[in-house]
Amino acid sequence: MLKLMGKLLKIIITLAILVTLAVGGIFAVRTYKSTKTVNSYRNEVQNLADQAGVGEHTDVILAIMYTESKGKGTDLMQSSESAYGSRGKIISQQESLESGVKHFADSYKQAKAEGCDLNTAIQAYNFGTKYIQYVHDHGGKNSVELAEEYSRDVLSPGYGNDQQHTYRYMQMQSVLYNGGYLYQNGGNMFYAEIVQMNKRFITLFQSFQNS
Repeated sequence: MLKLMGKLLKIIITLAILVTLAVGGIFAVRTYKSTKTVNSYRNEVQNLADQAGVGEHTDVILAIMYTESKGKGTDLMQSSESAYGSRGKIISQQESLESGVKHFADSYKQAKAEGCDLNTAIQAYNFGTKYIQYVHDHGGKNSVELAEEYSRDVLSPGYGNDQQHTYRYMQMQSVLYNGGYLYQNGGNMFYAEIVQMNKRFITLFQSFQNS
């Protein structure tokens, strides 16, 4: 009986390892393809970022693109709301790139002027630049805890969610932090963490793509 259970346990462990490797392989292939697509815009983004005075953060901007669209569609940077106040107004990829870089540059410069960190600027890309003053008033450094406070207490109620309703959001960062949810109309409180993670993917796979 013990031998049988031992064999079953080995089989289960082996299957678990194989499944993990298979899922990891699929994820790696998809990530490689998506980062390759995003990296194809590197020269354009670099030029726009240089013009905006944030050229040293080109990889961050590309990671924002990866987070927003994986480099697909017309509005690559999902910048219609920041540029026009509503979705679906961007009519070309070039306009999206220009608007997205400008939005990040504005966020970065405001954050720097207020003594806030880079992640504040990244989070403000999602929340809007009013978040920068909020971070300034609460220590000058972005964190998921602070972003949650702003999402729950400021942003979400400002768009009508006075009851703090939530919805499922099953990403690694959210699952580990709160079991996987966001506040309705409250943006993404994990945005800076996700962008920084995607930045690592962008730079990692770029080395393979250039070899």
